[in-house]
Amino acid sequence: MTGHVTRISIAPVKSLRVVHPPEVMLEPAGVSGDRRFWLVDESGRLYNGKRDARLVTVRPGWDEASRRLTLEFPGGRTVDGTVELGEAVTRQMHSSEVQSRRVHGPWEDALSAFAGERLTLLWAEEPAIDRRSRNGGVTLVSAGSLERLRTEAGSEGAVDGRRFRMLFEIDGVDAHAEDAWVGERVRIGEALVAVTGAVGRCVVTTRHPETGVVDLDTLRVLADYRRDGVGEPLPFGVYGTVVEPGRVRVGDVVGR
Repeated sequence: MTGHVTRISIAPVKSLRVVHPPEVMLEPAGVSGDRRFWLVDESGRLYNGKRDARLVTVRPGWDEASRRLTLEFPGGRTVDGTVELGEAVTRQMHSSEVQSRRVHGPWEDALSAFAGERLTLLWAEEPAIDRRSRNGGVTLVSAGSLERLRTEAGSEGAVDGRRFRMLFEIDGVDAHAEDAWVGERVRIGEALVAVTGAVGRCVVTTRHPETGVVDLDTLRVLADYRRDGVGEPLPFGVYGTVVEPGRVRVGDVVGR
Protein backbone atom coordinates (compact mmCIF):
# COMPACT_ATOMS: atom_id res chain seq x y z
CA MET A 1 0.00 0.00 0.00
CA THR A 2 1.41 3.39 -1.00
CA GLY A 3 0.40 6.95 -0.30
CA HIS A 4 1.73 10.41 -1.01
CA VAL A 5 2.83 13.42 1.03
CA THR A 6 0.11 16.06 1.30
CA ARG A 7 1.69 18.44 3.84
CA ILE A 8 5.05 19.04 5.48
CA SER A 9 5.11 20.82 8.85
CA ILE A 10 8.07 22.05 10.85
CA ALA A 11 8.31 24.17 13.99
CA PRO A 12 11.38 26.44 13.85
CA VAL A 13 10.53 27.56 17.41
CA LYS A 14 9.17 24.76 19.56
CA SER A 15 5.48 25.27 20.44
CA LEU A 16 4.97 28.25 18.12
CA ARG A 17 2.82 27.78 15.02
CA VAL A 18 4.05 25.23 12.50
CA VAL A 19 5.06 26.32 9.00
CA HIS A 20 4.79 24.38 5.74
CA PRO A 21 7.74 24.25 3.36
CA PRO A 22 7.06 22.60 -0.02
CA GLU A 23 10.10 20.36 0.46
CA VAL A 24 12.67 19.41 3.09
CA MET A 25 15.92 17.52 3.27
CA LEU A 26 15.71 14.56 5.63
CA GLU A 27 19.04 14.15 7.40
CA PRO A 28 20.08 11.66 10.13
CA ALA A 29 18.62 13.91 12.88
CA GLY A 30 15.52 14.83 10.88
CA VAL A 31 15.03 18.23 9.24
CA SER A 32 17.69 20.79 10.00
CA GLY A 33 16.02 23.79 11.62
CA ASP A 34 12.99 21.90 12.93
CA ARG A 35 12.66 22.80 16.62
CA ARG A 36 15.88 24.77 16.33
CA PHE A 37 14.73 27.20 19.04
CA TRP A 38 12.98 26.63 22.34
CA LEU A 39 11.90 28.63 25.36
CA VAL A 40 12.54 28.36 29.09
CA ASP A 41 11.24 30.43 31.99
CA GLU A 42 13.27 32.14 34.72
CA SER A 43 13.70 28.85 36.57
CA GLY A 44 15.08 27.16 33.45
CA ARG A 45 11.92 25.10 32.97
CA LEU A 46 10.62 24.36 29.46
CA TYR A 47 7.96 26.87 28.40
CA ASN A 48 5.72 25.24 25.83
CA GLY A 49 2.20 24.89 24.49
CA LYS A 50 1.05 22.80 27.44
CA ARG A 51 1.69 25.80 29.67
CA ASP A 52 0.66 28.58 27.29
CA ALA A 53 -1.68 27.68 24.42
CA ARG A 54 -1.34 31.18 22.96
CA LEU A 55 2.11 30.33 21.63
CA VAL A 56 0.53 28.86 18.48
CA THR A 57 -0.76 32.32 17.55
CA VAL A 58 2.84 33.46 16.95
CA ARG A 59 3.98 32.66 13.40
CA PRO A 60 7.73 32.06 12.94
CA GLY A 61 9.83 32.36 9.82
CA TRP A 62 13.32 30.86 9.80
CA ASP A 63 16.08 30.46 7.23
CA GLU A 64 18.70 28.00 8.46
CA ALA A 65 21.31 29.20 5.94
CA SER A 66 21.11 32.95 6.58
CA ARG A 67 20.05 32.57 10.23
CA ARG A 68 17.28 35.08 9.79
CA LEU A 69 14.44 34.67 12.29
CA THR A 70 11.06 36.41 12.00
CA LEU A 71 8.24 36.29 14.54
CA GLU A 72 4.81 37.63 13.60
CA PHE A 73 2.58 38.27 16.63
CA PRO A 74 -1.21 38.60 16.75
CA GLY A 75 -2.17 42.05 15.62
CA GLY A 76 0.56 42.17 13.01
CA ARG A 77 3.63 43.14 15.03
CA THR A 78 6.74 41.60 13.47
CA VAL A 79 10.17 41.14 15.03
CA ASP A 80 13.02 39.98 12.82
CA GLY A 81 16.77 39.99 12.38
CA THR A 82 19.83 37.80 12.07
CA VAL A 83 20.43 35.46 14.99
CA GLU A 84 23.60 35.93 17.04
CA LEU A 85 24.44 33.28 19.60
CA GLY A 86 25.57 33.92 23.14
CA GLU A 87 26.80 31.78 25.99
CA ALA A 88 26.40 28.01 26.13
CA VAL A 89 23.80 26.65 28.55
CA THR A 90 22.37 23.25 29.41
CA ARG A 91 18.68 23.01 30.21
CA GLN A 92 16.18 20.19 30.72
CA MET A 93 13.69 19.36 27.97
CA HIS A 94 11.38 16.55 29.02
CA SER A 95 13.74 13.83 30.27
CA SER A 96 16.86 14.99 28.40
CA GLU A 97 19.49 17.65 29.00
CA VAL A 98 19.81 19.82 25.91
CA GLN A 99 23.01 21.63 25.01
CA SER A 100 21.97 25.08 23.80
CA ARG A 101 23.09 28.66 23.25
CA ARG A 102 21.44 31.86 24.41
CA VAL A 103 20.00 33.86 21.50
CA HIS A 104 20.81 37.58 21.38
CA GLY A 105 18.35 39.86 19.65
CA PRO A 106 14.85 41.36 19.93
CA TRP A 107 12.85 38.10 19.97
CA GLU A 108 13.34 37.29 23.65
CA ASP A 109 11.92 40.60 24.87
CA ALA A 110 9.00 40.35 22.44
CA LEU A 111 8.14 36.80 23.53
CA SER A 112 8.46 37.74 27.20
CA ALA A 113 6.07 40.67 26.77
CA PHE A 114 3.65 38.40 24.94
CA ALA A 115 3.78 35.70 27.63
CA GLY A 116 3.64 38.11 30.55
CA GLU A 117 6.73 36.61 32.17
CA ARG A 118 10.46 36.57 31.59
CA LEU A 119 11.46 33.96 29.01
CA THR A 120 14.81 32.96 27.53
CA LEU A 121 15.11 32.00 23.87
CA LEU A 122 17.57 29.18 23.26
CA TRP A 123 19.21 27.68 20.18
CA ALA A 124 19.36 23.88 20.36
CA GLU A 125 22.77 22.68 19.23
CA GLU A 126 21.17 19.54 17.81
CA PRO A 127 17.97 20.09 15.79
CA ALA A 128 14.76 18.21 16.54
CA ILE A 129 16.30 17.13 19.83
CA ASP A 130 12.97 16.56 21.60
CA ARG A 131 11.91 14.09 18.92
CA ARG A 132 15.25 12.40 18.37
CA SER A 133 15.58 11.69 22.10
CA ARG A 134 12.46 9.58 21.73
CA ASN A 135 11.86 7.41 18.69
CA GLY A 136 13.30 9.51 15.89
CA GLY A 137 13.36 12.82 14.07
CA VAL A 138 10.54 11.88 11.66
CA THR A 139 6.81 11.76 12.43
CA LEU A 140 3.97 10.80 10.11
CA VAL A 141 0.18 10.53 10.17
CA SER A 142 -2.32 9.65 7.47
CA ALA A 143 -5.42 11.48 6.28
CA GLY A 144 -7.28 8.20 6.80
CA SER A 145 -6.40 8.28 10.50
CA LEU A 146 -7.57 11.89 10.76
CA GLU A 147 -10.86 10.96 9.12
CA ARG A 148 -11.31 7.99 11.49
CA LEU A 149 -10.74 10.34 14.43
CA ARG A 150 -13.35 12.72 13.03
CA THR A 151 -15.84 9.85 12.73
CA GLU A 152 -15.18 8.60 16.25
CA ALA A 153 -15.52 12.14 17.63
CA GLY A 154 -18.79 12.71 15.78
CA SER A 155 -17.38 15.94 14.37
CA GLU A 156 -18.97 17.51 11.30
CA GLY A 157 -15.82 19.28 10.14
CA ALA A 158 -12.52 17.74 9.11
CA VAL A 159 -9.87 17.29 11.81
CA ASP A 160 -6.99 19.65 11.05
CA GLY A 161 -3.80 17.57 11.09
CA ARG A 162 -1.75 20.55 12.23
CA ARG A 163 -2.94 20.02 15.80
CA PHE A 164 -0.73 16.90 15.89
CA ARG A 165 2.36 18.79 14.65
CA MET A 166 3.60 15.90 12.50
CA LEU A 167 6.45 16.31 10.05
CA PHE A 168 4.53 14.54 7.27
CA GLU A 169 0.84 14.15 6.56
CA ILE A 170 0.04 11.59 3.88
CA ASP A 171 -2.99 10.43 1.92
CA GLY A 172 -3.86 7.33 -0.08
CA VAL A 173 -3.71 4.72 2.71
CA ASP A 174 -6.29 3.29 5.10
CA ALA A 175 -6.91 4.65 8.58
CA HIS A 176 -4.00 3.79 10.88
CA ALA A 177 -2.20 1.94 8.09
CA GLU A 178 0.95 3.62 9.40
CA ASP A 179 0.72 1.46 12.55
CA ALA A 180 1.51 -1.61 10.44
CA TRP A 181 4.76 0.04 9.35
CA VAL A 182 6.24 -0.09 12.87
CA GLY A 183 9.36 -2.24 12.62
CA GLU A 184 9.48 -1.76 8.83
CA ARG A 185 11.34 0.56 6.49
CA VAL A 186 9.32 3.02 4.44
CA ARG A 187 10.40 5.11 1.48
CA ILE A 188 9.34 8.77 1.78
CA GLY A 189 10.35 10.61 -1.37
CA GLU A 190 14.10 10.11 -1.77
CA ALA A 191 14.61 9.13 1.89
CA LEU A 192 14.33 5.77 3.62
CA VAL A 193 12.87 5.80 7.13
CA ALA A 194 12.73 3.04 9.76
CA VAL A 195 9.38 3.34 11.54
CA THR A 196 10.12 2.85 15.23
CA GLY A 197 6.88 3.25 17.16
CA ALA A 198 3.63 5.07 17.81
CA VAL A 199 3.36 8.65 19.02
CA GLY A 200 1.53 8.96 22.35
CA ARG A 201 -0.65 12.06 22.53
CA CYS A 202 -1.02 14.93 25.02
CA VAL A 203 -3.38 17.80 25.79
CA VAL A 204 -1.88 20.06 23.09
CA THR A 205 -3.80 18.06 20.46
CA THR A 206 -7.13 19.18 21.92
CA ARG A 207 -6.42 22.77 20.85
CA HIS A 208 -7.03 24.52 17.56
CA PRO A 209 -3.68 24.82 15.76
CA GLU A 210 -4.09 28.54 15.06
CA THR A 211 -5.91 29.87 18.13
CA GLY A 212 -4.88 27.47 20.89
CA VAL A 213 -8.53 27.23 22.01
CA VAL A 214 -9.70 23.75 23.09
CA ASP A 215 -12.13 22.62 20.39
CA LEU A 216 -11.80 18.82 20.14
CA ASP A 217 -11.48 16.28 22.95
CA THR A 218 -8.88 14.18 21.15
CA LEU A 219 -7.69 12.43 24.30
CA ARG A 220 -11.12 11.18 25.26
CA VAL A 221 -11.74 9.93 21.72
CA LEU A 222 -8.38 8.19 21.55
CA ALA A 223 -8.97 6.67 24.98
CA ASP A 224 -12.27 5.25 23.71
CA TYR A 225 -10.91 3.51 20.63
CA ARG A 226 -7.09 3.62 20.62
CA ARG A 227 -5.80 3.18 24.19
CA ASP A 228 -2.75 0.87 24.21
CA GLY A 229 -3.50 -0.02 20.62
CA VAL A 230 0.13 -0.19 19.46
CA GLY A 231 2.21 -0.14 22.62
CA GLU A 232 1.72 3.54 23.51
CA PRO A 233 -1.00 5.25 25.57
CA LEU A 234 -3.33 7.23 23.30
CA PRO A 235 -1.39 6.48 20.07
CA PHE A 236 -1.89 8.54 16.93
CA GLY A 237 0.69 8.58 14.12
CA VAL A 238 4.19 7.11 14.15
CA TYR A 239 7.83 8.01 14.73
CA GLY A 240 10.74 7.08 12.49
CA THR A 241 14.50 7.38 12.13
CA VAL A 242 16.30 8.25 8.91
CA VAL A 243 18.14 5.29 7.38
CA GLU A 244 18.98 6.94 4.06
CA PRO A 245 18.90 10.76 3.87
CA GLY A 246 17.08 12.35 0.97
CA ARG A 247 14.79 15.13 -0.19
CA VAL A 248 11.05 14.92 0.39
CA ARG A 249 8.55 17.07 -1.49
CA VAL A 250 4.80 17.53 -1.24
CA GLY A 251 3.34 14.96 -3.63
CA ASP A 252 6.14 12.40 -3.19
CA VAL A 253 5.27 8.72 -2.87
CA VAL A 254 5.26 7.04 0.55
CA GLY A 255 5.30 3.27 0.98
CA ARG A 256 7.24 0.10 1.60
